Amino acid sequence: MSVKAKYQPVLDLGEKLGVKNGDVWEESGILKVKGEAGTQYEKNLLWDKIKEIGGENPSDIKANITVGDTSVYARHTVKSGESLSKIAKKYYGDPMKYKQIFAANTNILKNPDVIHPDQELVIPNL
Repeated sequence: MSVKAKYQPVLDLGEKLGVKNGDVWEESGILKVKGEAGTQYEKNLLWDKIKEIGGENPSDIKANITVGDTSVYARHTVKSGESLSKIAKKYYGDPMKYKQIFAANTNILKNPDVIHPDQELVIPNL
């Protein structure tokens, strides 16, 4: 199996996330990948996928992934049935961090217990 085929799920994820300025090439058995993820969260998703495939310190891939929008950790469109605590758990692994999400979105939210589908929330850097 070629190293590109091995890491195809990473390339597919990058395409799904809309990574910009992407380039992929193979050199001496090492896959070289570069691109710009939209947010830090998206960059983390790509690195998690790389580690899932290649282990904690893979030696057969070199990735240079930058972040386009460093002002936020992520942007999230609310789906039916979600709450700020569920969203906080998804991004931070801690539902109690909903307070930080609420504080970052007081321009559109007046009550942390009331959010609506299709609202675009800022998920702040912590």
